[in-house]
Amino acid sequence: MQARRARTGILARMSETIVVTGASGAIGSRVARLLSEAGAGQRLLVRDAERAPSLPDGGAGATVAVAPGGYADGAAIRAACEGASTLLLVSAKEAADRVAEHVAAIDAARAAGVERIVYLSFLAAAPDATFTFARDHFATEQHVRASGASFSFLRPSLYADLVPYWVGADGVIRGPAGEGSIAWVTRDDVAAVAAAVLLAPDEHVGQTYDLTGPALMTVAETAALLAERAGRPVTYVPETLEEARASRAGSGAAAWEIEGWVTSYAAIASGEMAVVSDAVQRVSGRPPQGLGAWLDANPGAIGAVG
Repeated sequence: MQARRARTGILARMSETIVVTGASGAIGSRVARLLSEAGAGQRLLVRDAERAPSLPDGGAGATVAVAPGGYADGAAIRAACEGASTLLLVSAKEAADRVAEHVAAIDAARAAGVERIVYLSFLAAAPDATFTFARDHFATEQHVRASGASFSFLRPSLYADLVPYWVGADGVIRGPAGEGSIAWVTRDDVAAVAAAVLLAPDEHVGQTYDLTGPALMTVAETAALLAERAGRPVTYVPETLEEARASRAGSGAAAWEIEGWVTSYAAIASGEMAVVSDAVQRVSGRPPQGLGAWLDANPGAIGAVG
């Protein structure tokens, strides 16, 4: 029902333009394709124009254009947003100054006249979230609110698509997740919700949606599922916070990045990720896909295990 109303809504707003940031990325490209299928006008903001998805123009004069520029490039963001009504702000790649990049993008979009911002945040975003990157998302949400824009916040759980990469070369997932649980969500489901929200703006004003898979799993259960699908041993070995930091110290990554990796596990242990929401079904009209179903539908992902 929600998806049907969304499609009806876009037909009445075909002349409006949606700016999609990160349009060459995993989420942004998916959203852009769904909007294209619905006939929406878009500007695809990308750092490298050659990596932008090639999409046909929509109906009734709705066009798809590529706008080069990064999140911190206020002039590029403002130019991309001129005459546009809505911005999909896909969160930037993790960085020490990511919040500053988001702030610059929000301010430039508002200066260009953007009235509505749909922001891809994170589950359990809070100023004191265990997962340090979730604190960045909360700070960004607060700036969107302060900007005066109409908003919708999408808060996905950790991505099921990336779970195979959690496994080390020795077939072990190591981290301080304890016995906590999580409902991994697929990027396809997140993109479907984002597109539905963008296409039906009047129905989602001021809403915050937790986006999760259909069921909770511990990391040990996740490892067992990966082992079953891969046909080889995959196990989970719990670490303390100190052990996790030490085991990653030789990676060459910056301290803030290592802390983000470590606290992503710690957020599972804390219970902050133990959320199952019906928002994917309710907003997109499609049931969320669980990790097992996703692995079955994407057998090539098994090759990434370990």
